[in-house]
Amino acid sequence: MSLPLHSLAPDICAAPQLAPESMAEAAAMGFRSVINNRPDFEHGPGQPTSADIQAAAEAAGLQYRHLPVAGGYQSPAEIEAFARLLEELPRPLLVFCRSGSRSARLFMQAQQLG
Repeated sequence: MSLPLHSLAPDICAAPQLAPESMAEAAAMGFRSVINNRPDFEHGPGQPTSADIQAAAEAAGLQYRHLPVAGGYQSPAEIEAFARLLEELPRPLLVFCRSGSRSARLFMQAQQLG
């Protein structure tokens, strides 16, 4: 299995929804941290929960953060929180949401703060 990644920067990639099983693969690919931007149960009970993904990420040796944001709008406070995570987490960094688009938008908006 290969993760569907989109490069945002040399050491940051975005992906669509990841499963707990994807965390070991992400670690094997060299990622050191993961940010989940998807709210739990955004599209029903079939979506993996942040707690399940976090447990798998930590078992794989990854740092994990959950910063859930809505798909259509990210507030200035959410963008600032994402920028802080970009500063504090070790890289390479993997960010994800439903499609990868809101994570990519957060990254672009966080870059504009600097």
